[in-house]
Amino acid sequence: MSHHDRKQRFEVIYVANYADILAYVRRRTDSHEDAADALAETFATAWRRLDDIAEGRDARLWLFGVARRVLANGRRAESRRSDLVERLGHQLAVWAEHTEAGESRAGVQEAFARLSPGDREILALAGWEGLRPDEIATVLGCSRANTRLRLHRARKRLARHLDAAGVDMARIGLRAVAMTKGVM
Repeated sequence: MSHHDRKQRFEVIYVANYADILAYVRRRTDSHEDAADALAETFATAWRRLDDIAEGRDARLWLFGVARRVLANGRRAESRRSDLVERLGHQLAVWAEHTEAGESRAGVQEAFARLSPGDREILALAGWEGLRPDEIATVLGCSRANTRLRLHRARKRLARHLDAAGVDMARIGLRAVAMTKGVM
């Protein structure tokens, strides 16, 4: 099949099924962004596997199957991220238990919980997984410079939240920074 024929076939499938697939993913996601991501991944898979798509009305069913797998993969990825964030939060809490009385477990947990999901994820990759910034860049799919900047900003925000939670950074700041750098 020529490139023009492939493109034309894809456009026919896309136009005929876009609304149904969008409605399907919207009913199964919590945000417009998640729905857009799932929809994009579904049609990207359709483009890559165009020769596998059945003709006519069966194309719609094939797309529903792809969308279902895309959503399941997204849920598994989110679950892994949540588990990672929870484990890092637990490690921070264990670490807090070993600090002096003023640096309570609740304060560390509160500080970590106040971070955005993106900050928690990047700190978890650095602190809990022990990844270097270049490795984190690969995981997140962004540049090394962007990763270093995001990691720096996340550490600063964590320090501010620890301070707001009453954790004395003057006494334990070096240990907290080391932990988020993956040293501990």
